[in-house]
Amino acid sequence: MSKIIVQVATSDDQSYADEISELIELSAQQRGTGIARRSPAYIRQKIVEGKAIISLSGKKLVGFCYIEAWSDKQYVANSGLIVKHEFRSTGMAKKIKKKAFEHSLKLFPDAKLFGLTTSLPVMKINSELGYIPVTYGELTKDEKFWNGCKSCVNYEILSSKNKTNCICTAMLHDPGKAENNRWNFMKKSKLYERFMNLKKKRLAKKQIIS
Repeated sequence: MSKIIVQVATSDDQSYADEISELIELSAQQRGTGIARRSPAYIRQKIVEGKAIISLSGKKLVGFCYIEAWSDKQYVANSGLIVKHEFRSTGMAKKIKKKAFEHSLKLFPDAKLFGLTTSLPVMKINSELGYIPVTYGELTKDEKFWNGCKSCVNYEILSSKNKTNCICTAMLHDPGKAENNRWNFMKKSKLYERFMNLKKKRLAKKQIIS
């Protein structure tokens, strides 16, 4: 097997855009929540802008993540994190996320980094990087960001809550405060898991009623 590399994507990596777009959609279907769809054109745009992280094994795609800036670059999100099935449980997601985090800080040193996720592994990685759970009110108010959630299966819930709550957990890294507010994921994850299961049961009940 070729050595796996994790790097900032270059223009040559645009050839992977269709495969990346399909993987993002497939991941969303498998989870049943989270991850908004992104077109190949959008993926190519992020690659050309130097706002994407790609992992490759030779010429084979391993994983991907892209960077978005909102509210006049006051907020930055690392989104669309995917790892192909055969490379999961190898620590690749953590390596890609860490590279995206470091690149984001270089591009936007004064911005607050945030994310929305339903994934416990992603929450663990985020917490190790200095993210903490926050309310939706502490995230960007940029409508373009929230419009990106329209392709998510749970957008109806988000909309009904006036974008103040949903299935996803909001997490934030504030460069000026992160070192003093580390979240102990290992102690809180079981509590969060129970909370998520309760949320999903309520969602399923709502779908049955409707």
